[in-house]
Amino acid sequence: MAPHDDFDLLTGRDELTGYRFGTGAAEHLFCRRCGVKSFYQPRSHPEAWSINANCLDEMPEFAIEPFDGRNWERAKANLDAQD
Repeated sequence: MAPHDDFDLLTGRDELTGYRFGTGAAEHLFCRRCGVKSFYQPRSHPEAWSINANCLDEMPEFAIEPFDGRNWERAKANLDAQD
């Protein structure tokens, strides 16, 4: 996750296309050429972008946190309780 203020897309904006699933709260951005979802605006973190680490030049160290998307409201409440 990268806060909006810490993320700058330097090139390629015109190569992205967006899609909103279900509630429409999250905006998923895909490459028009290859279909990879490079990053998206998650419903769970409206102040940050979720970045596909495989799209970065260098792989950062990070922890994977499970999130139960089927039970979104409960999973979001559990996530908020951890902060």
